[in-house]
Amino acid sequence: MADIVNLRQFKKRKAKDAKEQSAAENRIVFGRTKTEKQFDRNVNRRTELFLEGNRLETDVPPGKDKP
Repeated sequence: MADIVNLRQFKKRKAKDAKEQSAAENRIVFGRTKTEKQFDRNVNRRTELFLEGNRLETDVPPGKDKP
């Protein structure tokens, strides 16, 4: 025989589990300190500057020769 399930309790449990999952994802995304965010921004900025400074080609559209 199958187990009897109370649908009201099942729906509440399912909603609670979804809410807990969402909260866990938000803690990962938004749970960083200001210093951690600033560090990541600085690393990204330094990487962009390095790549721009060491670019081999200028902004010439493909198929066009330099004047």
